[in-house]
Amino acid sequence: MKNKSDDIQLLTFGGHLEMLRKMLFRIVLVIVVFTILIFSFKEWTFQLLLAPREWNFVTYRCIEEFVRWCGFDFRFEPYQIDLISTELASQFMMHISSSVYLALLGASPYILYELFRFISPALYENEKKYSLMIVVSMYVLFSLGVLMNYYIVFPVSFRFLGTYQVNPSIRSTITLASYISTFSTLTFVMGLVFQLPVVAFILAKLELITSTFMVRYRRHAFIGVMVTAAIITPPDLFTLILVTVPMYLLYELCIVIIKRIE
Repeated sequence: MKNKSDDIQLLTFGGHLEMLRKMLFRIVLVIVVFTILIFSFKEWTFQLLLAPREWNFVTYRCIEEFVRWCGFDFRFEPYQIDLISTELASQFMMHISSSVYLALLGASPYILYELFRFISPALYENEKKYSLMIVVSMYVLFSLGVLMNYYIVFPVSFRFLGTYQVNPSIRSTITLASYISTFSTLTFVMGLVFQLPVVAFILAKLELITSTFMVRYRRHAFIGVMVTAAIITPPDLFTLILVTVPMYLLYELCIVIIKRIE
């Protein structure tokens, strides 16, 4: 087996550092360009970010259409939750931070490409194949986690927690910082949670876990999933269920994946 690609010249430690410096410079440059572009389209950016808080968000409309298709007349009750800004510079800082978050998401394919191109010369041919597959899978799964949060987890969490009242005389007003912080945290967490199949694939390749082991401890895994979901989600039952179900389905998917490679 060939040790490394024949056309790859060996570099000194300083040469590798120079390649790393250039790669980081390109990544930062792309992120800055994305940030500036997103910052320039303020209205579109916050229309996208604030849409899940609306009572007629697309998720609710789809649920209503499905229920009507089943022969029932159902509509969600309208609600109004105002967002407030309590500090002088908070809206401007939220605009900047939101632009950076979205820029990182938008530039993530390029970032993964640069990282893969940096490490690929040091890999065997079969390692390159698996590495590319893992990188693509990570990005696809992370994107699914982001979409899961945007269309299901966060809207339902916001609707439940934002409209919950201990007394009718108490009206909820939520700060923009709290909204963006919760949204960003849940987005990142759901993206990480959806990496479970990739982690299972790597552990199976290293012969650290087997499908038999995962099947044997399936009930324990379900309890662990529920505990994890309770830790990473806002404190309400609906969000807990919404996160627990896909996480456990990912666990079952891991069993299928491991069986195929054993």
